[in-house]
Amino acid sequence: MKTSETESLRNIGIFAHVDAGKTTTTEGLLYLSGRIRQLGSVDEGTAQTDSMEVERTRGISVRAASARFQRNGTTINLIDTPGHIDFLSEVERSLRVIDGAVLILSAAEGVQAQTEVIWHALQERGIPTLLYVNKMDRTGASAERTLSEIRRLLTPNAAPVQAPVGFEETFDGVVPIGSFGSLATDESQSAEAASQSAVNAQASAFSSRKFASRKDIDGGRQDEKRHASSDSELAELFRQALAEAVADADEELMLRYLEQGDLTGQELAEAVPRLAKEARLHPVLFGASARGIGIEPLMDALIALLPAPKGDADAPLSGVVFRVERDAAMGKIAYVRLYGGVIRNRDSVLNLSREVEEKVTQIRRIDGGRRTEDVGELRAGDVAAVYGWSEARIGDIVGSAEGVPGEARLAVPLLTVQAKWTDESRYPAIVTALRELTEEDPHLDLQWLQEQRELHVKVMGPVQIEVLSQLLKSRFDLDIEFGAPSVIYKETPAEIGEGFIAYTMPKPCWAILRFRIEPGERGSGLHYESLERTERLLESYQNEVARRVPEALQQGLFGWEVTDLRVTLVEGEHHVWHTHPLDFALATPMGIMDGLNRIGVKLLEPLLAFKISVPEEHGGKIMNELIAMRGEFDAPQLRGERMELTGKLPVATSLDFPARFGSLTKGRGILSTTFAEYRESPPDVKAERPRRGVNPLDQSRFILYMRKALAQS
Repeated sequence: MKTSETESLRNIGIFAHVDAGKTTTTEGLLYLSGRIRQLGSVDEGTAQTDSMEVERTRGISVRAASARFQRNGTTINLIDTPGHIDFLSEVERSLRVIDGAVLILSAAEGVQAQTEVIWHALQERGIPTLLYVNKMDRTGASAERTLSEIRRLLTPNAAPVQAPVGFEETFDGVVPIGSFGSLATDESQSAEAASQSAVNAQASAFSSRKFASRKDIDGGRQDEKRHASSDSELAELFRQALAEAVADADEELMLRYLEQGDLTGQELAEAVPRLAKEARLHPVLFGASARGIGIEPLMDALIALLPAPKGDADAPLSGVVFRVERDAAMGKIAYVRLYGGVIRNRDSVLNLSREVEEKVTQIRRIDGGRRTEDVGELRAGDVAAVYGWSEARIGDIVGSAEGVPGEARLAVPLLTVQAKWTDESRYPAIVTALRELTEEDPHLDLQWLQEQRELHVKVMGPVQIEVLSQLLKSRFDLDIEFGAPSVIYKETPAEIGEGFIAYTMPKPCWAILRFRIEPGERGSGLHYESLERTERLLESYQNEVARRVPEALQQGLFGWEVTDLRVTLVEGEHHVWHTHPLDFALATPMGIMDGLNRIGVKLLEPLLAFKISVPEEHGGKIMNELIAMRGEFDAPQLRGERMELTGKLPVATSLDFPARFGSLTKGRGILSTTFAEYRESPPDVKAERPRRGVNPLDQSRFILYMRKALAQS
């Protein structure tokens, strides 16, 4: 499909913090579109996009799921992503697939830490985004406060295109502020709503619905300091906010706004869709998805305010594998988003990342928990499940990398756990199962210590550990428990220095390397370069060194990954007769570890960014808890009768804090966390883990081990 051919297609991701009502909103969209005949329930385990048994039993989304439906001649591929932070890797992968997004917030809880993480990721990629404020019927819901938080914490370009009618238990609908394409309302308001006078007229129809005050987020007592306002006043306030946001986003419209003192309904109707699709304006909508309020206008907004995918079927083939599954009968399934070209059954397609060609056996549409019949082809701009690619992995580029967006980096596993089992006869099956799950979620990063018969995986948090155990039981019939989680520390060089190795004995061998090792900026990872000339060290040997440096840094002096450093090969030498092709693979870790041992390392610990909202009377107790855990936080903010705290907290000291938080606040607190950074640990923090294999610092033993001449114990 050329770009003009994709106008009737949308690829849209739905994102949210946990319990914002994301899956309920998705169910409403599918129901109103006619895609499903009965509304599913998250609590009852009948949601269309929660197809895994563990999702149905736990009532949470674990994997991103795609549903496909039609609306007014437009096909929408909707990617429903998990809201829980433990499954952020699913959000990460979905960002490569979509062209537009809906970010859902709860009107009672507002912007959470995870909301900010997802928002920044969407904006870094320039993805046009609608903001949907859900749960307007909840106690403590406030459209004004939530809009203010969005503008303060996310973007000043948030623009309300609706105004709510009522709030909390009296919320019963929305009125449009303008008419944008096919964007309708639950009340089917006409296009005349585009003009300012019509907006005021619609809002005034509700003017008799006056409220003396609004309840604060605690939902308990009236906030008498707030100015009472009617629905008509709110509608006018939001219309002014819309006009100002549009003017701020467009220089020409800003001039008109300054000249006229406002923008006309026609100017807004033309500008809002254009600016929204360019990600220069972010429309805000309101609703209560559990009651079906706001769903229909949201559905129309997906088409009117979010862009169609770009893609040309005549262009060279270009796509990405964003998900992998296994089918008992059909084998591996690769979920593909195509940016250019066409894939058809029986095509041999180049997997650029693996440097292999594999034949397509079937192509099926993705639709919730089921895959439709074989459709025979996948065209640019669309997504589908491709069968027959046994070598495919998540993130693989197929065809050309042209037009494929880069990877987002959101999920950072901070804990490692060891799998434990009692039936030793199931050991091979356990290895196979965990390998398969790691293919589906590479962040698990399975560490298989064959000599010790140990299996370790990396996880985001305790919920993921519980889900893994359930998944291994339900899908593989394996009874697996996981040991207590350990925090994943990292190491970084303490100062500048050099590492040297002259691997010249026992013959035949010859590999001489000298590395300069320097600390890097925090979060910079590894930067490697070579200054050696190819006449002293052949290019093939230099390539081998470059490939082995990251491997050598997987275990530092304390057994943790070494990061945030610059490694430079300043000297290298091979021998025309004695050098073996693998000599530099063996010499590189010895040279790197020699350098780290000379200069020393610093231990880095992970920190979480947190956001806490508690009743004011619990604030002092929570602050004392945070101080005891080495937490740091900004001055508390009082909002009504609640206190808000934001700051950072070491993972190591706060593993049980989420479990204790409910009792500390008598169930009235809100806590959200997300990964913040790695930072140098205090001097009294000691953390070391056993090394896998032989330490390259023990050079004689390491050489024998690598040459497979070391006697096995």
